[in-house]
Amino acid sequence: MYVREVRLRFGRNQSDFWRALSVTQSGGSRYEAGRTIPGPLKLLLSMAVTDDENSAIEELKRIRKMIRNFEP
Repeated sequence: MYVREVRLRFGRNQSDFWRALSVTQSGGSRYEAGRTIPGPLKLLLSMAVTDDENSAIEELKRIRKMIRNFEP
């Protein structure tokens, strides 16, 4: 997913777009530059841009499985 393109599709500047997702503008800028996006944020972005609810649900299931299998 190209995050900058998603933001531009919504017609938002970095500050407004990332604030809506509880991310700072500087953090959002780093994601747009290629830094790895955390799973929960990736899920929110997927849900915002997809017309296919099944793909968002599959992403949620994948993240839940990853969390369940996490051992500190």
